[in-house]
Amino acid sequence: MSQERLMKVLLEPHISEKSTNVAEQGNQVVFKVMPDATKSEIKQAVEKLFKVTVEGVQVSNTKGKVKVSRAGRGKRKDWKKAYVRLSAGDDINFLGTE
Repeated sequence: MSQERLMKVLLEPHISEKSTNVAEQGNQVVFKVMPDATKSEIKQAVEKLFKVTVEGVQVSNTKGKVKVSRAGRGKRKDWKKAYVRLSAGDDINFLGTE
């Protein structure tokens, strides 16, 4: 697996009420990932970028919403999110403050 591919797999952290609850209860982090990313690629990318140990990865394909406006009907893009379970004691801090 190329290093360039691993750097592109994770798009951004997904921050929502559900992802915050999952992070507090289950030591998990939620990321938006590339639609063609596999579980093993996601695991390798998180371990390489954040220097943590990943216990497991669950992925979910999310359908884009259909929106109606004055211009007509439109559809948002479909996207994929990954729930990454970290080992006990590991943590990812997105704010940069300790």
